[in-house]
Amino acid sequence: MSQNYLATKSDKAPLKQVHSNTQAIGIFDSGIGGLSIAQCIHQHLPDENLIYVADSQFAPYGDKSSTEIIERVNKIADWLIHQQVKAIVVACNTATVIAIEQLRLRVSIPIIGVEPAIKPAALHSKTKKVALLVTEATAINTRFLSLVDKHKNGAEIYIQPCPGLVELIEQGLHQSEQCFKILHTFLQPLLQSNIDTLVLGCTHYPFVRSLIQNIVGDNITIMETAQPVTDQLARQLANQGLLASNQSMSQQHFFSSRVSTQQARLMSVLFGQNVTLQQFCAL
Repeated sequence: MSQNYLATKSDKAPLKQVHSNTQAIGIFDSGIGGLSIAQCIHQHLPDENLIYVADSQFAPYGDKSSTEIIERVNKIADWLIHQQVKAIVVACNTATVIAIEQLRLRVSIPIIGVEPAIKPAALHSKTKKVALLVTEATAINTRFLSLVDKHKNGAEIYIQPCPGLVELIEQGLHQSEQCFKILHTFLQPLLQSNIDTLVLGCTHYPFVRSLIQNIVGDNITIMETAQPVTDQLARQLANQGLLASNQSMSQQHFFSSRVSTQQARLMSVLFGQNVTLQQFCAL
């Protein structure tokens, strides 16, 4: 692949471009959580080149204002478009519910977001009691709440904000006793409410799925969104003739707004291959 990915500032980012199926897919999150989406995309669309941006300098988005989140989303999207990506995956639930609608009005390439699996969870639940684990910003977002109301299908929905959880995962403490204890605090009231379905409403949360499963047991179904996002991305690329095929060797490039050896090491573990981390500088 001959594309040259720049980690430098530029006067402006073009919002329109000529698309080809060899161009990369841009993926971004407030930090490392979106790797759960990137990993699924890489597994199921192995010919695709990927550019991943962790906006760790501004993580977590869950405690930021809508204005701040929209500003960061637009800056990252403009930078990705400057790298000539053919599609962007907003691999962050908070950024999706707050900023994706205005982003789609700004750019011409496919924009795929992540939203909690409310509809399938409500349809699946036999007790009609479903819990959603989300960030604080998502929990109070009007668009998110309207989606819950629209897709709850008569189920009782318990929305559980999880302050502090993203920070622990970002610190590499996703398998720690501290993380187990905070999860137990969030989950115990939900178990007492007789839920039978639990939705992971943040892309960071799949990295603590094993701890969650240990707490809730095997009788509660856990749902996440990586596969539906990957499927939707594939559909949109196919519809526009942009699916990569028969690449001799796809490439994955990783950027962070706060580069550190610790983060590169953690991202390597979570993504499942060695990650060379480069500095992200917004346009």
